Amino acid sequence: MSGADQERESLAEGSLISHLIELRDRLLRALIAVFVVFIPCALYSDELFTLVATPLIEKMPQGTSMIATSIVAPFMAPLKLALLAALFLAMPYVLYQAWAFVAPGLYKHEKRFAVPLVVSSIVLFYTGVAFAYFVVFPLMFAFLTSAAPTGVQVMTDMSNYLDFVLLLFFAFGIAFEIPIATVLLAATGLVKIETMTSNRGYVVLGIFIVAAFLTPPDALSQSFMAVPMYILYEGGIVMARLLLKNRLARQRAEQEANG
Repeated sequence: MSGADQERESLAEGSLISHLIELRDRLLRALIAVFVVFIPCALYSDELFTLVATPLIEKMPQGTSMIATSIVAPFMAPLKLALLAALFLAMPYVLYQAWAFVAPGLYKHEKRFAVPLVVSSIVLFYTGVAFAYFVVFPLMFAFLTSAAPTGVQVMTDMSNYLDFVLLLFFAFGIAFEIPIATVLLAATGLVKIETMTSNRGYVVLGIFIVAAFLTPPDALSQSFMAVPMYILYEGGIVMARLLLKNRLARQRAEQEANG
């Protein structure tokens, strides 16, 4: 092996090691951020669980309450919620660390496209979670608790309830990312906007099927997920049109400047 080859190999090895060290540092900072946020969440884990359980507690019949079918559930369920809440609250900083790691390898136009994409995806995810808590849960629990047959008391296990609402939080958060997915599909050319608009019927059918799997088996809950998903899909098409229009205008301006 020549001296030049050895030098290139040592440079590549040094670059790889430096990238791994930076990745370790970024991950460590993200974990520290989650841990720092977890401390107050853990201290107020009982109050946090009460806050999350309020939509159901307010709709339960008088004289009933949540129950714990496991000895460790009164301790573990709030602690689990505190950990997930810490991750939820620290997510912007965690994503910033991920962005800071990959940003040096992106071109200028890629950075210009990625920054609003990351910010809007975070905002939309939080909006989906808020929509589930403030809009969907009160209506859904009012319907489900009133649907119990005569002689049946609604006494929900706290661990099962937590798993249920966390699933819906995640489902609505992901569902509100539809505009981002639509813009990415159009921007990368994987799916043309004309195809998205001509296949609306299949999209509506697919949305209602997904909503049926992710929500309780009642039409109200499915509609509260499916209708916003479709509205967001149409919003994503509008944003994709604007993005492609701006891209074409910029390319024409560049061609005129170079010509």
